[in-house]
Order: sequence, then structure tokens, then C-alpha cells
Amino acid sequence: MAELIRSRVVTLTVLVTLLCLLCTVSYGRLVGGRKAVANVKSNEEVQELGRFSVEEYNRSLKLLAAEEEVKFVEVVEAEEQVVSGIKYYLKILTVQNGASRMFESVVVVKAWLNSKQLLNFAPSSNDDALVKWMLAVTLMMVQQVEIMMK
Repeated sequence: MAELIRSRVVTLTVLVTLLCLLCTVSYGRLVGGRKAVANVKSNEEVQELGRFSVEEYNRSLKLLAAEEEVKFVEVVEAEEQVVSGIKYYLKILTVQNGASRMFESVVVVKAWLNSKQLLNFAPSSNDDALVKWMLAVTLMMVQQVEIMMK
């Protein structure tokens, strides 16, 4: 009888432990998964990353003597992903040539290295796909020129 009670206690303990573990894993943030950033418009770090993205893009335009600069308005949507640092996926409202334009940006921040790197900056998927491709290629070319200049 005592062995039967002990067996049930052990089984119950194992089940409760597994249930707690399962709840903890599902509640926590998945490593590698994207998570929406709350209160984007009041989040100073996210807004600063949007400003950084636009500044880097404008710097690349100056190197290529390309079109008119983009003016930062605000980040309207953001997601973050834990990688070797934090990767931010931003939707940025801008003004270019007097017209509002939406851009998408990807920035990686490595706080321990005091580093941030713009990986991509292109018109939102609502814009023309060809323009998006051209801007992405332009940014890659500028990055290659910068690497060669170092």
C-alpha cells in the first residue's frame, strides 16, 4: 500500500514539474523568434534606431550623389529578435520630395560592443518592388565601397 502511494506521489510530482516547465517555456520569449515592441512611438531607443537608419541611408545617397535625402518622421511599427545581439525590424514613416513614404529597416544592436549596424533599408512592400530592389542594391554597394576604403 505504501509503495502504491509513493508511486502516485512520484507520478504526480513528475506531471506537475512537466506542466510547470511547459508553461514556463511557452510564456517566455522564444530565442530567435520575433516579438512586437510595445509603445513604439514613445520608445526612445526604437525611435533613435529609426533616426539612425535614415541617417545611414542618407549618407549612402550622398556617396552616390543620388536622389533627395529622406527625412525621418517616426517609427510606426517595430519587432525585435534575439540573435547575437538584438535585431530590430522597423517600419519608418519618412518624407522625401515632399511626399510621405514608408520604409522598412533592419538594424542589429550589440550593446556590449556599443555597436549598431544597418543591414537593410528599403521602401516598404507597399512601394514598387523595383525601387525597393534598387535601393537595397545601392546600400550594399555603398557598404562594399566603405569596406574597400578602410
